[in-house]
Amino acid sequence: MAARNKARKRAFQILFEADQRGESVQSVLADWVRHSRTDDRQPPVGEFTMELVEGYAQYADRIDDLIVTYAVDWEIDRMPVVDRNILRLGAYELIWLDETPDAVVIDEAVQLAKEFSTDDSPSFVNGLLARFKDLKPNLRREQ
Repeated sequence: MAARNKARKRAFQILFEADQRGESVQSVLADWVRHSRTDDRQPPVGEFTMELVEGYAQYADRIDDLIVTYAVDWEIDRMPVVDRNILRLGAYELIWLDETPDAVVIDEAVQLAKEFSTDDSPSFVNGLLARFKDLKPNLRREQ
């Protein structure tokens, strides 16, 4: 598995855990870093994972607003937890990070949905992130 793929998966797991525990993503990230330093069985938390989690945290409210606005007929708290956090991660990377091509960001999010969520989730994730990609210039301006 490629390093960035692993980093995205870890970032997703941190966002998911924070959502499930009702804690901040920064707190869960700190727990993961602490565990990786004190337990040899835990893989280290890489720079890109930290960048994704911290970047999401910076824009969390805006990202949730975007998901609510463009996820037709879905309230964010009624959305499957896995899908909600894949979308959060994908939206951050797609809209605010320019180093990864948009198609790669969307594909990676779809792969996470295939691995961790329902049969309907990959198309839902793909559709919403594709919409964000199309609106990206305006979404950045509206910050």
